[in-house]
Amino acid sequence: MYEIATLSIFISIVLILVRLFLGPTLYDRVLAVNSFGTVTVLLIGVLGFLTGRPDFLDIAILYALINFISTIAILKFFRYRALGLDSAYTDESIDASTPDDASQPTRSQEIPHD
Repeated sequence: MYEIATLSIFISIVLILVRLFLGPTLYDRVLAVNSFGTVTVLLIGVLGFLTGRPDFLDIAILYALINFISTIAILKFFRYRALGLDSAYTDESIDASTPDDASQPTRSQEIPHD
């Protein structure tokens, strides 16, 4: 039964790799990489169960976290073309773009004076 699950996971890995190399857009390729990571987590879990080593589940959870963080980092990079804080997105540029009007209370208006 679990051998069939392992075989189906390998078949899905092959199909995901085909999607990775033939994906027409960048986002199809990112989705294929994310799916490959998810299926790899499943494969690590099933292999850990087949070999009787529950330590593999810890490795699978760690790999799932790395997969999630790397997918977010890849998508952020393709959207902003930088992983760090860019000069176009600093607090000074946000503060400069907001108008100074009287509708926002100042610090002295928030604190009542006795």
